[in-house]
Amino acid sequence: MIKSLRGMNDILREDYERFTYFISLATEVAQNYGFHFIETPLLEETALFKRSVGESSDIVGKEMYQFIDKGENDVSLRPEGTAGVVRAFVEQKLDRAGGIHRFFYYGSMFRYERPQKGRLRQFHQFGVESFGVASVYEDATMIMMIADILKRCGIGYRLQINSLGDQNCMPEYRNALVSFIESIENKICEDCQRRKSTNPIRVLDCKNEHCQSLYENAPKLINSLCKECESDFNKLKQILNDNGVAFEIDTNLVRGLDYYSKTAFEFVSDNIGSQSAIAGGGRYDRLVEFLDGRPTPAVGFAMGIERLMELIVMPEITRKGYYIGAMDTEAVDLVVQLTQIKRNKTKVTCDYKAKSLKNHLKAADKVHARFCCVIGENERNDNTIWVKDLETKTEKVMKLKDF
Repeated sequence: MIKSLRGMNDILREDYERFTYFISLATEVAQNYGFHFIETPLLEETALFKRSVGESSDIVGKEMYQFIDKGENDVSLRPEGTAGVVRAFVEQKLDRAGGIHRFFYYGSMFRYERPQKGRLRQFHQFGVESFGVASVYEDATMIMMIADILKRCGIGYRLQINSLGDQNCMPEYRNALVSFIESIENKICEDCQRRKSTNPIRVLDCKNEHCQSLYENAPKLINSLCKECESDFNKLKQILNDNGVAFEIDTNLVRGLDYYSKTAFEFVSDNIGSQSAIAGGGRYDRLVEFLDGRPTPAVGFAMGIERLMELIVMPEITRKGYYIGAMDTEAVDLVVQLTQIKRNKTKVTCDYKAKSLKNHLKAADKVHARFCCVIGENERNDNTIWVKDLETKTEKVMKLKDF
């Protein structure tokens, strides 16, 4: 028997209902904030991710599904969504058009890593990207949008924020951090030793508990911010406080991708084990320029849908639509005709197999239909249909023309 690949799961039954419920809800919130849907390809040139995500990242270095296609192109399945959206933004010359452009997207991402609870090789993200707004108010808006989505899903969270500085204050901090890393280099893991020369700030994101204990004494970027970055961070805290969004400052919070600067944020849950991050993002003002576009301020976030699935509080199931069935084989054709007519206006489930009334009622209940409608020999002879309202428990026989 052929099975699905490791870390690539099917979405069926209850998971499908939760998945589509979340997408519908998150889409509604994003549209309420003035964002518009964008769809980008699953497959992109590998160079896109090397230049955006960064060759020093674990994603590019270890986890991408990368291959040479039949046209001798070096391509990869997308490991995250931002790079593709920025590529589309530049390719469509929106960076030259000026103005504000706000997008949301959802879909599959791919990373070859060890599958575990909440972390798959094919997983799904809901993401949002905003271009053309340099104000920290846009950063706060991103955070408040996530908070709104999680609130509507009934999901509790803790919000962690930090500032990663910019090109004015990052170089001096980088030198100080490298000096600190060198002082403990023989005690840290191989990944941290490698990151020291490629992207030293990423050592703060190391998942090794021993390394984390050593970094407690590392210099804090938040203490080295330039005046502009410090002012923006203070303003961010004020906006969140003014709008009732609780937060905590995590001075070791860095994002897993190389393109972030200034604001960084992460929403975490204490109910899903060690993989506690359920959403995160930040500002990436230089990424458009890195991908050959005009300098454009940008900020965004992504939410891991699989990590949210078991946390989502589903609304009470409401009955909707019709279930139409036949009690003898002679009624099947008529049942199909009625189904097609009804489907022009509402949801209809049709059973082509003749069954007893009891079995039709069970099937109608299983699909949460509001009305169970059945045609047997008596109904065929009288041009009628038996209808039961499964919510009010009332039943009646109607003329087909009225139905």
